[in-house]
Amino acid sequence: MPTAPAKKRIVLLGATGSIGENTLRVIAAHRDRLDLVGIAARANYRRLAEIARQFGVRHVSLFENGALAEARADLAAFPAGTQLSGGLSGLVELAQLPEADLVLVAVVGTAGLRPALAALAAHKHLALASKEILVLAGKFVMAAAQAGGVRLLPVDSEHNAVFQCLEGHPRTTVRRIVLTASGGAFRDLPTAALAHVTPADALTHPNWSMGPKITVDSATMANKGLELMEAQWLFGLRPAQCEAVLHPQSIVHCLVEFADGIMLAQLAPPSMTFPIQHVLLYPERAPGVDAPLDLQQLFALDFRPVDETHYPCLRLARAAMLAGGAAPAVFNAANEVAVTAFLAGRVPFLAIPEVIDKTLQSLANFEPADLDAVLEADLAARRSAHASLSNLQL
Repeated sequence: MPTAPAKKRIVLLGATGSIGENTLRVIAAHRDRLDLVGIAARANYRRLAEIARQFGVRHVSLFENGALAEARADLAAFPAGTQLSGGLSGLVELAQLPEADLVLVAVVGTAGLRPALAALAAHKHLALASKEILVLAGKFVMAAAQAGGVRLLPVDSEHNAVFQCLEGHPRTTVRRIVLTASGGAFRDLPTAALAHVTPADALTHPNWSMGPKITVDSATMANKGLELMEAQWLFGLRPAQCEAVLHPQSIVHCLVEFADGIMLAQLAPPSMTFPIQHVLLYPERAPGVDAPLDLQQLFALDFRPVDETHYPCLRLARAAMLAGGAAPAVFNAANEVAVTAFLAGRVPFLAIPEVIDKTLQSLANFEPADLDAVLEADLAARRSAHASLSNLQL
């Protein structure tokens, strides 16, 4: 009698965020195939304790020291025998967990970079949901994956779609990839009205349920710019081969055009459970968590070019991608600083591209020789962005 295949053991960094919660839904639906062995969060220790109890996880980490202290004072909230760690070293420890087969990094910001590299160095397959990792250090991460002989699987819906469309096709036959964008909360708003929008307005996404930072990035299309940078590294493409198009329905997640002019597209409902399940079970497939597209229902698929006067962040991102070197890291850092200030109500929406532009102009571009140089460029960009913000306070 054939034996059941061994479960794939998963470490989830960023378990309490939007990607994390959707990942938990997928794992819960496929407990016969997937085993959660390590989890981490920034600060929400109570939710982390709930997850640990639900899935029987013993390896737990909290990034913020204050949350770690609270968790240690309330250790009874976790399963007996829980091994609790903290800080960046805790994330790295989980990423190298001996029993893990795959590490899914869904940590917001630069905190996921060193754990991702640690996982690759430990020969763990890596599932990436954090755009910043490849935007900051694409050449180092891709080299580490190749050296470790492991797979780097994209979780973003658009990159996961490209990954699926490219399977079985030599990269030399690819003419271009086109990532689709919903256009975010202000897609149909007149450009002049953007001066008066609020954080609450920006957080009302027409299609997706996501965290606040990425939802604002969708409204500015900085998110799509970061995705174009990420795609360049993931698929070994030139900047000119990476494009974006508006697609309000968020059903087609990518278009891949080959040398003969034929395009392949990937379609799925706008739910992150589809790409997450694909990477967790890869190369196998199984029934999904959410309902698939119902072709008996009438729906249209619209595509339109991106107006970069309405979305200046995309124009700035494309310029940073073409410049290469440290420019993508500078773009990412300045955007994070500006979005944080906007969400806090300290600056208007249109300050976001203004801060990014000023930061890119204020710093000389260079080719980072190592990871430390990348992180120094990130810090320099944040300092410059904060200086620009001081002149833009509401």
